[in-house]
Amino acid sequence: MTTSESVPPMTSSDATDASRSSSGAVTRALDAIPFNRAHKLILAMVLFGAFFDVMEENALGAIGPTLKDIWGISTPQLALLQTITISAMIIGKVFAGIVGDYRGRRYALAFNLVLYCFGALVCALAPNYLVLAIGRFIVGLGLGGEIAAGMTILSELVATKYRGAIVASLNIGAGGLGNVISFGFAAMVLGPLGQFFGGPETSWRWMFGLLVLPALMVMFYRRYLPETPRYLVSRGRHDEANRVLSLLQAGRLHDDQLVVTEFVPPKTDVEGPAPKVHLGEVFQGVLLRRTCALAVASWMTFGAQITVLVLMPTILVEQGFTVTKSLTFTMVMNFGSLFGAVAATYAAIHWPRRLVMTVGAIAACLSALAFGTLASSAATILLFGGAFQFFVLLLNSTIFAWSPELYPTRVRAFGTAMIAVQGNVAGALAPIGAGWLLDSSGMGTVFIVISGMYAVMAVATRFAPETHGRTLEEINPTSLLPRS
Repeated sequence: MTTSESVPPMTSSDATDASRSSSGAVTRALDAIPFNRAHKLILAMVLFGAFFDVMEENALGAIGPTLKDIWGISTPQLALLQTITISAMIIGKVFAGIVGDYRGRRYALAFNLVLYCFGALVCALAPNYLVLAIGRFIVGLGLGGEIAAGMTILSELVATKYRGAIVASLNIGAGGLGNVISFGFAAMVLGPLGQFFGGPETSWRWMFGLLVLPALMVMFYRRYLPETPRYLVSRGRHDEANRVLSLLQAGRLHDDQLVVTEFVPPKTDVEGPAPKVHLGEVFQGVLLRRTCALAVASWMTFGAQITVLVLMPTILVEQGFTVTKSLTFTMVMNFGSLFGAVAATYAAIHWPRRLVMTVGAIAACLSALAFGTLASSAATILLFGGAFQFFVLLLNSTIFAWSPELYPTRVRAFGTAMIAVQGNVAGALAPIGAGWLLDSSGMGTVFIVISGMYAVMAVATRFAPETHGRTLEEINPTSLLPRS
């Protein structure tokens, strides 16, 4: 008896509905449009947003020592700021999923960015700890929704062939470049450029402030970010869907002289009324199985990743390395993350999701065991640590690609957000237990537990359906997912 969900072939009724329905027309139109300049601009806008999301997320850790010296706050107070940020990110993801399904993907993405910019300004101008905590909460709301909304919008704007790769590439800007460059950016602003920005008293404020400027630029560009034709059609807005498809076909995001092609026919009685949005659907029937499978996978891999990111400098210091060397080693190991995200983008086009997740989870399990038991010299630390980060981002990016494919359009944003939330929950809780294990049992035990988490993940992914090469309508046929 197999554990994996098998998506049945479309019945004759499904096939007729898919061929006649507006959603089927959108799929055919998107699949016929080659990846062009318009798609690249959309990807760049979403990717840059994810990049600055991670830059801001890592900013608190970078300025932590400075804040402790200037304001005299304790380590627990500093940790509380991070807890506030992560808690707000969980709320932000849920809210973004609700807004994305009720008001639209584009609206959710823009709203998240406005929240993030406002919160960063509050942090930069904060006169005391309380105001800074409020600022971090607002930032967290925006950060939480950014990635989930980006995953959803990208999955609905490109051809089936490129869908997984485009969504997976989002993590090149986030977990890949973001984690590497954020530490270098902080080192420059707080180090060599620190005196230019007024010394330790104000340089940390400039760091928050400077992170707002690129985000404002992205916000300007997002004036031209279109709503997805799938969402528009699901709400009965066929004329707008045709305009977006015509823009994509022309390779442009703005054209006052555009000649609109009727890709989507007028609404017919075959389609019936537009489906209502019932968010609880992601916790029922077949969708519940899918949600649970990837929620467990997300919890395991993001929990392991955040644990390693948080504890790695401490682990290396306890190994006898200086603080400077430990931070440098951590940054170098994060280049494995960048390569892992690139590999996931390639894999999303060529290989099945379950195969990538199973092989990647086994490899992450083995690399975690190798680091915990064999890493002692600088060479082995960088080798096994970089390998671990490679497979972690391979897995995380594949989850990015897989999550939005598992849900019908009417609840796709919320379902994707529910899976993404698990990463934040794990990021908040897993390092606490791992820190206790590190103090009581040592590094080896921590990485044995982490390897066990990836073993659980390998099993969990077998319960989700294979989606590689399938259209969103094939993955979510009407006979499998009854309309409300």
